[in-house]
Amino acid sequence: MTSLSRKDWILLALLTLCWGFNWPIMKFGVQDFPPLTFRTVSMIGGLPVLWIAARVQGASLAIPRGKLPQVMRLAVPNMLIWHVFMILGVKMLSSGRAAILGYTMPVWAVLCGLAFFGERPARAAWIGIGCAFSGAVLLLSSEFAALAGNPLGMVFTLIAAAGWGYGTVAMKRATIDMPTISLTFWMLALTTAVMAVASFVLEHAAWHIPSAGTTAAIVYNAVIIFGFAHVVWFQLARTLPPIASSLSVMMIPVLGVFSGAWMLGETPHWQDYAAMGLILAAMSTVLLKPR
Repeated sequence: MTSLSRKDWILLALLTLCWGFNWPIMKFGVQDFPPLTFRTVSMIGGLPVLWIAARVQGASLAIPRGKLPQVMRLAVPNMLIWHVFMILGVKMLSSGRAAILGYTMPVWAVLCGLAFFGERPARAAWIGIGCAFSGAVLLLSSEFAALAGNPLGMVFTLIAAAGWGYGTVAMKRATIDMPTISLTFWMLALTTAVMAVASFVLEHAAWHIPSAGTTAAIVYNAVIIFGFAHVVWFQLARTLPPIASSLSVMMIPVLGVFSGAWMLGETPHWQDYAAMGLILAAMSTVLLKPR
């Protein structure tokens, strides 16, 4: 299994911080604001950030001839399914529970690799998946009663995680000769167009001027999440094996749980601390080079 380089380590650390703290930020942003509209406005704000970043890097935004259908196929699981169902799940669940369920993604990535692409993960990958899955179950063990009271939120979040897992495998196998930032820009643009229509049809009656706190959450998502974190993630997904890239971000739900406790008053349990050890073990299967 491919290990992370020093540059990947740095990017992964920044990605973990950005995405980890975003779970309670998203929850705060959608408490009194329509969820699909919140995500759509954040995406609209993220597009010019990506455009400027691409121009600064000198990256071409042109889609190679005949590759638009492939870009669209990648956008559906990696962007559309993930963002639509995840933001609905965040609206219904606590930020910590949504993060835990969302980061069952490595398990879905393995299952999708087996079912659709005939992949056979190495033994270390299976150990990492087992640790990650055990950590997720342990984190959920104290929340089953609450989740049972809101099963739709749990279903939405698991659909989002499954879509992201499939998209991670598909991204690695994609043969599109264009910079990652350009691919991210067009996947985001296509998803934004669809979500804008969905938010108008389903939520226009609830539209209103966002509060200062919601506006700050939108700006954070536009600049930090869509302008930076998504580019870093898709770069890792294109250069690392799907198992390595998916397991390497397993620290994010732990940070999501504890940042939710700090920012929103959600209370961690002993399971959170035990799961942290399991998730660190899962990460070690892809982050540590064997002797």
